[in-house]
Amino acid sequence: MSLQMVTVGNNIALIQPGFSLMNFDGQVFFFGQKGWPKRSCPTGVFHFDVKHNHLKLKPAVFSKDSCYLPPLRYPATCTFKGNLESENHQYIIHGGKTPNNELSDKIYIMSVVCKNNKKVTFRCTEKDLVGDVPEGRYGHSIDVVYSRGKSVGVLFGGRSYIPSAQRTTEKWNSVADCLPHVFLVDFEFGCSTSYILPELQDGLSFHVSIARNDTVYILGGHSLANNIRPANLYRIRVDLPLGSPAVNCTVMPGGISVSSAILTQISNDEFVIIGGYQLENQKRMVCNIISFEDNKMEIREMETPDWTPDIKHSKIWFGSDMGNGTIFLGIPGDNKQVVSEAFYFYMLKCAEDDVNEDQKTFTNSHTSTEDPGDSTPFEDSEEFCFSAEANSFDGDDEFDTYNEDDEEDESETGYWITCCPTCDVDINTWVPFYSTELNKPAMIYCSHGDGHWVHAQCMDLAESTLIHLSEGSNKYYCNEHVEIARALQTPKRVLPLKKPPLKSLHKKGSGKIITPAKKSFLRRLFD
Repeated sequence: MSLQMVTVGNNIALIQPGFSLMNFDGQVFFFGQKGWPKRSCPTGVFHFDVKHNHLKLKPAVFSKDSCYLPPLRYPATCTFKGNLESENHQYIIHGGKTPNNELSDKIYIMSVVCKNNKKVTFRCTEKDLVGDVPEGRYGHSIDVVYSRGKSVGVLFGGRSYIPSAQRTTEKWNSVADCLPHVFLVDFEFGCSTSYILPELQDGLSFHVSIARNDTVYILGGHSLANNIRPANLYRIRVDLPLGSPAVNCTVMPGGISVSSAILTQISNDEFVIIGGYQLENQKRMVCNIISFEDNKMEIREMETPDWTPDIKHSKIWFGSDMGNGTIFLGIPGDNKQVVSEAFYFYMLKCAEDDVNEDQKTFTNSHTSTEDPGDSTPFEDSEEFCFSAEANSFDGDDEFDTYNEDDEEDESETGYWITCCPTCDVDINTWVPFYSTELNKPAMIYCSHGDGHWVHAQCMDLAESTLIHLSEGSNKYYCNEHVEIARALQTPKRVLPLKKPPLKSLHKKGSGKIITPAKKSFLRRLFD
């Protein structure tokens, strides 16, 4: 094993716990950034390119007939083919958290529609489900199994918000384990069916799942209700005859106690488990290798990498599979430094670089991640999921590199600023107030001084007033500066006072007016 540090460009702020990577024929794409997408990449999907241990993110392109893919964090993802012999594959995305902290229950299918000169165009479609539709959740797994020439998705585990009837102000964001039901999802017809298996008694989340042919293996995980990581290993086998599917579960020996572990494939029948947690505040430093032979599964310990002191002493760590037996790791930055990054990243190579990528697409190794704030402060707390190829391209890129300097800093001038002393707009709790809002709060520009933006809702603006101001060219002053603006306003132009007419002289008996000029002329005339 070899461990190397990875540097990240000035777009490092986009890499936050909970995002995902999709690998399309060796080209890796990132989605699920924290916060809503910005103008430089409105789709929120980026090419994830690592060259010479340096990472760059570059905006991706979608076709015009694509649906909108929100930046979901902590979703379940897997690859999908019509059959095992198919060369092209798609990505299935289910669940996850939106930037508004809502849990999605939608299924999205990502595919490549055009690939020209290293540029990839995606199509994203939303799949409507009927039947037993799984509730919105995160920290779960979805895998695809193949049986008798057919395929079906297997969804299991995860966490969801407590029922709405039990949600109070104090417990509004409280979560609980989802029921331990197994869902079979037909992606072709959009049918979903729930199965209750007696072997699965407790809900699990942030487990590892491996799909091989008609079987899904569930390893480890964390039970929030009991606050334990049971050393269980489940084998879920699915048979797809002409009639109804048959699903059975077997409890296998030899499981390990771990949550949020990272899985990578090093050969056709071998996988490596790295990282995760074995206790509440204790990282799991032991590494394991999983071997399959004649439908038998064996888990054994293997030599651990030469961890750096920073990795050894960090309270949390996170990461995911990058493909070709390589794992992407991250630890929090050192707050003691004057200039400190939020995270430091490493690449851990567990195998040679000649692993056949086509062979690895037959299986799906799912890495679960836990949301910060749930459970305990350090339990799986800052994890996110990768499944990527380390060296995507050779030579110069033709993508436009995303430059974070081109963006407005959302902490200062973005949508989630504190616009005034009474501002209560928060990215985690905000909901649309005006009919014109979708995923960001409406803002209006205050013309005081150098100008600044404020939230329309914080200014108590009626929707009709907001629309009127947006359509006109009048200057607007926020509640804090409107009185100052009035005091400094230029006085209105006042017409000069009308001066009284000059004193008029009247010639007696004539009734005619004699002006001073005429009077002087007459004097010279008669003198």
